[in-house]
Amino acid sequence: MYPKGNLFIPASHGQLEAILKEPSEPRKGVALVCHPHPLGGGTMHNKVVFRAAAGLVDAGLTTLRFNFSGVGASTGVHNDVEGGVEDVTDALAYLKAEFPDDTIVLAGFSFGSRTGMQVGMADERVKCLISIGTPVEKYQDFDFLTKVKKPILFIHGDTDEFCTVAGLRSITDQIPQAEVVIFENCGHFFDEHLNDLRDVIREWTEKQLLNN
Repeated sequence: MYPKGNLFIPASHGQLEAILKEPSEPRKGVALVCHPHPLGGGTMHNKVVFRAAAGLVDAGLTTLRFNFSGVGASTGVHNDVEGGVEDVTDALAYLKAEFPDDTIVLAGFSFGSRTGMQVGMADERVKCLISIGTPVEKYQDFDFLTKVKKPILFIHGDTDEFCTVAGLRSITDQIPQAEVVIFENCGHFFDEHLNDLRDVIREWTEKQLLNN
């Protein structure tokens, strides 16, 4: 049986199924996590998305993850990057309305990175970004990210099937404030590095919260 979320977010096509997790300590901010490609089986329950969200909760952030259009109980149909950007915008609008005074961190994995980074870098409420398994060589239009001015963390595997480290560096070398973490002997789905991924996200996010 498909695991269900615990809330629905209003969307232009109806609703987005989502899960909101609260930290055990007093909230220090909020976060949004975007999942990988729906046509490749991506959902908000993806193990990388789950660990990323857990790392953000560990850092004290109330964290939202959601299903893109046509996934799980989310309405609508998949419409590639354009539709994904609309969904991220709707999810972010929910967070901004519910938590109007909070710092926002936006994270995305793979397709969620492509769509999430585009929305997050342009939204003044989003203070920092986390891009996981950034598929620079799959999407040929990642150059927009070289204009980001916010703190941004890139986490990548050295044997990522969708983007080489050199491909990633072609973008990150143009972003002076970018921090890049490369896991060794690690593919796109971080199979043996999921706990490390969670820890890196927690540590980096805690550092950013201190600086904001």
